[in-house]
Amino acid sequence: MNVTSDLKASILIQALPYIQKYYGKVIVVKYGGNAMINEELKEAVMGDVVLLSLIGIKVVLVHGGGPEINDMLKKINKKSEFVNGLRVTDKETMDIVQMVLAGKVNKSLVQLINQKGGKALGLCGADGEMIITKKLDDVHGFVGEITEINTKIIDDALSNGYIPVISTVGCDREGNTYNVNADTAASRIAGALKAESLISMTDIIGLLEDVNDPSTLIKSVNVSEVKELINDGIISGGMIPKVDCCVDAIRRGVNKSFIIDGRVPHSILIEVLTDEGIGTMFRGR
Repeated sequence: MNVTSDLKASILIQALPYIQKYYGKVIVVKYGGNAMINEELKEAVMGDVVLLSLIGIKVVLVHGGGPEINDMLKKINKKSEFVNGLRVTDKETMDIVQMVLAGKVNKSLVQLINQKGGKALGLCGADGEMIITKKLDDVHGFVGEITEINTKIIDDALSNGYIPVISTVGCDREGNTYNVNADTAASRIAGALKAESLISMTDIIGLLEDVNDPSTLIKSVNVSEVKELINDGIISGGMIPKVDCCVDAIRRGVNKSFIIDGRVPHSILIEVLTDEGIGTMFRGR
């Protein structure tokens, strides 16, 4: 598409109020799904993160890595098992999770951000005892339930101009490591930071009144309406825990939370810097 100079200037002017609104504020981005395994989309997302950082927005990137973990488990002929949407994690699987999330995936994202002119710092939840956990139950093994978030290492990174890139491996006080759900971790981190926004990138366009009709996108939801939407079946299945995380973030002090389609190039910029927005926004009331 040929974009004229006038149109470029118009786009920048329209973004100005949003740049001013978010300047100096913290945005937590939960990154996963198709946007993470499609290399072209990954490039776009990391470029968006760098742009937001360069215009004065403090971006914290929290990521998962389920497909990469599955691939590594296949290589060692270990079957992936899930119960209630959570990976059953024995000690061997936990070693793989830590190696893939805190190693391969985390460092590849850090390198990509740095290549695009940003300053990224790779962290995992065990660093600085950022994500303190306890064992969720005996069924899931080394899956952690978050008991505490310590933001000092994140605050230090942000104050020194870095983009924290956080893999969701937690630890307990005895030094055991645990696999932590990335949506939950992002919600709790956003709440602890009192972030302006939590943006959850998914493989759907947002909440739909009719799941078969994209034109029925629900653009805004008050947290008080969520229970009724679940009862009506509009929020169902795997969307329930994602919405719960958005609601929990708001109740912990986040101003707004969003579920957006990570398959759309530059969806973060569309949400943050335009009138139209994209996906579904959750707000308190």
